[in-house]
Amino acid sequence: MPKITYITHAGASATIEVATGMTVMRGAVAQGLPGIDADCGGSCACATCHVIVAEAWFNRLKAPEQIETDMLDFVVERHPTSRLSCQIEVTPELDGLVVHTPLTQH
Repeated sequence: MPKITYITHAGASATIEVATGMTVMRGAVAQGLPGIDADCGGSCACATCHVIVAEAWFNRLKAPEQIETDMLDFVVERHPTSRLSCQIEVTPELDGLVVHTPLTQH
């Protein structure tokens, strides 16, 4: 299984295995990781799963759909590599992916 590293705004990190086909958000929620609330359950309707993707990984992700781009307009700390983790499907090519949770999600 691909390993994803989640780093909180405070610098704590956790690397977990996430099954191919799951989302980065579901992997975090299943492990009880802080900073990814996923209030809408992954339906791209709340932006509480906002992550900042490590720059080296950003261009390896599938481009966001318009609904995700629209939801990102509501995040407080939007960065050029911001994504909603509910919209990032884990594939073998994402083994080693690194995402950061913003300060506003703790």
